[in-house]
Amino acid sequence: MTLVVENPHVVISRYQTVVQALSDNVYLREVLSRRSVEVVHVAGRHEIQRSGRVLFDEPPALVLIGPDAPGSFDFDGDEYTFTLTLKRAEGAELTMSGDERTNGLVVVSGLAVLDCQMFEYENQVGAEYLFGTVHCAALIERLGQGEPIISDEREGLNHKDRFVAAFSHAVSVRLAEYVLAERDQLRHLEHAITSEHTAHMIDRLLHRMSESAIRDLGIGPAPASAPLTTATGTGKSVVLQFTTPFYYRRPGHRFHVTLEVDTERLPGDDRLTITYTLPDSMRIDPRPAEIAVEQKAGVQRLEWTVVGEAAGERGEIMVRSGAFWAWCEIVIAENAPSPHHVPRPHTPPHPEEHRRPPRDHGEDMFVGYDLRYLGDDGGRAVYDPEQRTILINTGDPTVQLYLDGRGRFRDAARLLLAELFLDVIAGELARRSLENRGLQDDVHAYTAAKQKIVRRYGAQIHKSFS
Repeated sequence: MTLVVENPHVVISRYQTVVQALSDNVYLREVLSRRSVEVVHVAGRHEIQRSGRVLFDEPPALVLIGPDAPGSFDFDGDEYTFTLTLKRAEGAELTMSGDERTNGLVVVSGLAVLDCQMFEYENQVGAEYLFGTVHCAALIERLGQGEPIISDEREGLNHKDRFVAAFSHAVSVRLAEYVLAERDQLRHLEHAITSEHTAHMIDRLLHRMSESAIRDLGIGPAPASAPLTTATGTGKSVVLQFTTPFYYRRPGHRFHVTLEVDTERLPGDDRLTITYTLPDSMRIDPRPAEIAVEQKAGVQRLEWTVVGEAAGERGEIMVRSGAFWAWCEIVIAENAPSPHHVPRPHTPPHPEEHRRPPRDHGEDMFVGYDLRYLGDDGGRAVYDPEQRTILINTGDPTVQLYLDGRGRFRDAARLLLAELFLDVIAGELARRSLENRGLQDDVHAYTAAKQKIVRRYGAQIHKSFS
């Protein structure tokens, strides 16, 4: 292959950039693997630079399907074949659009490269790190017969064509298992992070809102024993709580998990719904999915007996009743202490020293945030008054849309962060202001107070993320 620039006045000032652009171009990737392509910079009759063979630099990856695994699909009574190679990039970010795209399947038919896409999983969570090639000879054959295989509306295949639709669906079926596996891994992501720039913006916002709480509303930090409050809740005391949210136990040792229930404050259905996320190596007895409790009986204690056999395993128990919920984590470890001397990792011996940044003198209501797994039904974000942090739930489907497969929150989704922080901050400020006035049980007053705070600080919070 020879690229010729005939205009003698054209100067290629960045020769290496041209070489790199050719090797990165998604539509040339397949061509470069079949042809020997070099870039030579010539001035007059003199060769200035020669690139050597230009090749696509594929990222390190795990092969999921193939290489060239056979597949087929039916169309109007005839069977058509294709081959598929699917890989999962490891330790590398993939570009998801443009001529330098590295995510997606390159669609090859004969000697032609027709498209690059992820078919039914294009731009969807779980497909960010997948790439490969699909070969289907029938596409170019039908194009030669005058079929509208190529779209007039977009670069690549025509999704409105029935043959293309059948081909796309067949490929998507082969991809489904691996896309869903990526999603499932993300769904149980225990922790996520933001970029350094986003984290800095959030820290400044939380400091300003803590100052506003004291200066404008006369509200200080919540007591350390206050309950975890959902962004839409108005709880005044703990209705459901495990005696410890963190159980750290040795393999093979039985222990009790205890839940305290204030039955007088439960909703009218007086039933607890229980969800277990436990590995096979962890046994629990009993294991009911639902428990009926006796109302007006005060605080009741419910107990489970648990034993874990494999070190390194972890599990979770989530209990819900109406708008109230409680959650605990269980970790099995060889170096865990005996059951009679179990430390509480969530309560350091010197909270003031370990939890608070140097600028905090006990007055800041919001000292930090964390992206943490709180369960599928734990809400989008909550306020933890003990640590005075805002917890964003990585288990929530909305939040998962903005997390990549490596647990990083996308900077492009700062609008969602602004909405979550506004909702949690306004809800907690409204709840605390009503407590100070003895109106904590007035739902209408809570709603009005929260709306007033949203109107007052909403623009300021959104601007913090711009």
